[in-house]
Amino acid sequence: MSVTEFKQISDLELIQPSAAEWDRFVCAQTRAHLLQLSAWGALKSQFGWEAQVVALGMDGEIRAGALALLKRLPLGLGKMAYVPMGGYATDPTCYPLLWDVLGRESGAAFIKLEPGAFPPGRALDLTRMGFRESPQTIQPARSIVINIAGDDETIMGRMNQGTRRKIRKCLKSGTEFEEGARADVSAFSRLMQQTGDRNAFGVHSEAYYERVYELLLPTYGTLLLARHEGELLAAIMVFALGETAWYLYGASARGKGNLYATYGIQWAAIQWAKKRGCHYYDLWGVPDYDQATLEAEFQGRSDGLWGVYGFKRGWGGEVRRSLGAWDKARNPMIYAAYRAAIRLKP
Repeated sequence: MSVTEFKQISDLELIQPSAAEWDRFVCAQTRAHLLQLSAWGALKSQFGWEAQVVALGMDGEIRAGALALLKRLPLGLGKMAYVPMGGYATDPTCYPLLWDVLGRESGAAFIKLEPGAFPPGRALDLTRMGFRESPQTIQPARSIVINIAGDDETIMGRMNQGTRRKIRKCLKSGTEFEEGARADVSAFSRLMQQTGDRNAFGVHSEAYYERVYELLLPTYGTLLLARHEGELLAAIMVFALGETAWYLYGASARGKGNLYATYGIQWAAIQWAKKRGCHYYDLWGVPDYDQATLEAEFQGRSDGLWGVYGFKRGWGGEVRRSLGAWDKARNPMIYAAYRAAIRLKP
């Protein structure tokens, strides 16, 4: 590090940006992510977390920062500070200072960092910053990302034949797609509950989806509905920021499966994302295994994220892995207790 760089870092000070100032900083980053927006913090703060933005700047300009979600640990053991898909620094040499200040300001026993994906050759050396790989992830570490640049035929040309056929069959079936209003959230939530019960996975409450709509839609996302003869067959919530759109929540009805509404609605979401200027569509979450293992095992497994891999693989996307989850202990005894508790979980 040069003398000039050291002086610039030492001149950074803790600042308190407004929500609008923080969001502008996030949106300006090449790794801009929905889960670092102030609205995401506002959402989570109503469902068991406490949101805190820690920002470092100079002359009122943010140079580094992160949105952290704080959660109380059991037995009065303090707090965990969780950073989802962030943070950011205009100069990578600022990161160690950012984590130190975040730990101090949050008062957390440890920081759990899921920094997301980095361009090739630019990933952080988290070990040198005092982090170690975590035994527990919160967001999926691996995903399938579709390149949605080009015309429709180019995008479909990247898919497998079965996916193309099902999309086209749905589009010819009379199924109608529309962007839902606030009043449609209740129907979306009921469909989510039915889907979760059918496929044995947990879903959020209706109140949660209501707040998602109020805080994030329509500025950053949309609720898409697929209906056939008035019957709701599928519904999804999709979000966009910068060049990337994310499919985070989705549900489908049991009936009329031959109309392939789950394929048609994803195609409608891709069209929505293209209009927003996105180049990539992230299907958000597949099992955390390499490509060879995924292809070898997906037909024989349906547990966890394996149940959706068969559907997602057909869209012609690239399997990508983020840096995963990393922990930085500030209280070694409490962190050791946390790791022991994780090992004992069934």
